[in-house]
Amino acid sequence: MLIISDASVLIDIECGELTSAMFHLPFQFAVPDILFVEELAQKHEHLLQFGLAIKAMNGNLISEAYDLHQQYPKPSVNDMLALTLAKHECCQLLTGDKALREVAEQLGVEVHGSIWLVEQMLHHKKTTIDAAYVAFNRMKEAGSRLPWREVEKIFFHIKK
Repeated sequence: MLIISDASVLIDIECGELTSAMFHLPFQFAVPDILFVEELAQKHEHLLQFGLAIKAMNGNLISEAYDLHQQYPKPSVNDMLALTLAKHECCQLLTGDKALREVAEQLGVEVHGSIWLVEQMLHHKKTTIDAAYVAFNRMKEAGSRLPWREVEKIFFHIKK
């Protein structure tokens, strides 16, 4: 299954040192080419070695993303490229951006974030609960804007 991601989720997962676990999930992760060049290439190019795919955006998709950005100006243009690609590929979108999540839901695109991704790693036994706990702490220390109450609930339910 193909999943399109924005940069924020990939950066969260890197901060949490769960990159290898993420790419061992039974999913193919991809980003739009423009987003990769502008937001990931300089510090996160090694994600390609893990299996991150780069999807080329043709002129029609770029135009659609810019039109969406005109209609919904809160998410960035690069975020709208990710949403447009997910919509075009009929697949899920990964984002940590609240505004992008809201637009995706309005457009009927299934959307998840970093928490869901770590839950998938736990479900597929690609990481442990202890490693996930440490990873979330690393993300928090790095300034990730996850809904921390939701993260706490996950660990509260697991410990019961």
